[in-house]
Amino acid sequence: MRIATLADRSEVISALSEILIEVVANGGSVSFMHPLAPEVAAKFWEDSLTAAKAGRRVVLGASDGDDLVGTVTLDLATPPNQPHRAEIAKLMTRISHRGRGIARRLMLEAERIAVERGRTLLVLDTAEDGGAARLYERLGYRRVGVIPDYALKPHGGLTGTIIYFKPIGPCAA
Repeated sequence: MRIATLADRSEVISALSEILIEVVANGGSVSFMHPLAPEVAAKFWEDSLTAAKAGRRVVLGASDGDDLVGTVTLDLATPPNQPHRAEIAKLMTRISHRGRGIARRLMLEAERIAVERGRTLLVLDTAEDGGAARLYERLGYRRVGVIPDYALKPHGGLTGTIIYFKPIGPCAA
């Protein structure tokens, strides 16, 4: 398994779009509704990778051979009074590759890059129903609380979101 920063290339956008569509179709609450049109998924990743090229985020991918099987985004675009923090977003692993530690490896690499970029605090949220709460807690993220009925699930119905934070870097406590 190889973890690397992804570049704005058509084959990368296509592979990321396939993962996003698969995750949404299987109930993953990652901001989109099912069915997710391929052109909508592609536009999202084009915009995301453009932001990465501009230094506002880092999009990581996990590859199994030539196949992209997971991704996570480290969002570095913060307000002027919050240059010390970053946000974790869009952690996704192909259904066929779950349970192999890919999400954990993606998260650890995102944390490493955040520290490298001078960040000392990470924040994230995950769906209360079917999200990755256990993973985040095992990685040391602290649960702040739940916002009920925060978002629609991809197939309908509301779910709450759980908010987490983690101090990172040399001054992490």
